[in-house]
Amino acid sequence: MEYAKSEKEYITKYQKLGYTRNYSTKNNNLIDLASKKQYAPEEVVIENEIRFEGMSNPSDMSILYIIETKDGNKGTVLANYSPSSATEIAEFFNAIPKENNKTQENV
Repeated sequence: MEYAKSEKEYITKYQKLGYTRNYSTKNNNLIDLASKKQYAPEEVVIENEIRFEGMSNPSDMSILYIIETKDGNKGTVLANYSPSSATEIAEFFNAIPKENNKTQENV
């Protein structure tokens, strides 16, 4: 496994590989922040996920999702999983079908 110092380093790495879209979630849909196009969980494939622990508090965790949508758009979603974080992003990614999660192939 390759290690980077920060989420930003990984985002930059994947942007160079063509994962240039930025996404968020709302009402159990993934939203392309530039085009405002919405995707249901079954329309998204998780290519990779990278977990980060907080430097000052290890219980503060974030996950960088590397994704591709059904229409071929590629990008990233950075989700904060600290105790005080919102659960909407987690709920969306938990709703993605297992067969759409390539990180599960080697488990």
